Amino acid sequence: MRRSPAFLHASAAVLFLALAASALSTEVPYLSQRVNDTAEILSPETVSSLEALLKAHEDSTSNQVAVLTVASLEGETIEEFSIRVVDSWKLGQKGKDNGILLLVARDDRKVRIEVGRGLEGDLPDITCGSIIRKQILPRFKEGDYDTGVTDGIHAILGAIQGSYVAEEEEASSSDDLWGRVFASMIFLVVVGVFTAVALFTKGGASWFLYFFLVPFWLVFPLAILGVAAGLTVFGLYALGFLAAKLWFNKSIAGRSLQTKWSASPIFASSSSGGWSSGSGSSSSSFSGGGGGFSGGGASGSW
Repeated sequence: MRRSPAFLHASAAVLFLALAASALSTEVPYLSQRVNDTAEILSPETVSSLEALLKAHEDSTSNQVAVLTVASLEGETIEEFSIRVVDSWKLGQKGKDNGILLLVARDDRKVRIEVGRGLEGDLPDITCGSIIRKQILPRFKEGDYDTGVTDGIHAILGAIQGSYVAEEEEASSSDDLWGRVFASMIFLVVVGVFTAVALFTKGGASWFLYFFLVPFWLVFPLAILGVAAGLTVFGLYALGFLAAKLWFNKSIAGRSLQTKWSASPIFASSSSGGWSSGSGSSSSSFSGGGGGFSGGGASGSW
């Protein structure tokens, strides 16, 4: 099939722009040492002391912590460039994923801590954010990059060793508690309605709903309450539902109660065509949950 000149010109233009954008992006420097000051913002004494500190930490823990400063991101976000760096450098031990990168973009006035998967428990996002705001940014705003990077590295190592506590953790724990309570209430109202429909509906539709709700009762409690409590809630749903259905089927009182509730307007309409639209709505609200993850961390600017 012959292509028109306009099509070929457009294709060439797109290819040229793609190559130009690639050429303009900041090149990932060669990993020559633990402290890579390509932006030349650190003194030789700071580089030497940090190099010795990070080597000693790696020798005793196998964690690989590196520092990189660049002059400019050339329009790229610091998160994107940081991922390119760690993908290229492959910090951390294979199977442990225990690498950390402290990245500083001088002209863009941005900083990021990129954390390997194996250290996310010791260095969660909230701790990274606290280190950036409390230890690094105040010094950077004063133009003191040496102290900012040094204090940041000491705080990072302290967090890994358990001696650093994010200052916001106490206040945020209260906010986190209320957030969990609110999320739990929303979950119980929305999913609880469909669970009740499944419980009091007769026939195959009841069991269809039961299995349809299994992912909801498994995923959301785990995300809201944590592993132990989430699995407990899921177990209560899985076994409690079966026990309730057995009671409805085997006891006179249970059959009477199920008949009474099934005849009510809410459950009667839910077990007919009304249920179908409800399931579609619930399913669509749960879509879009397959996003990617970069390993955790935090960014800041000054």
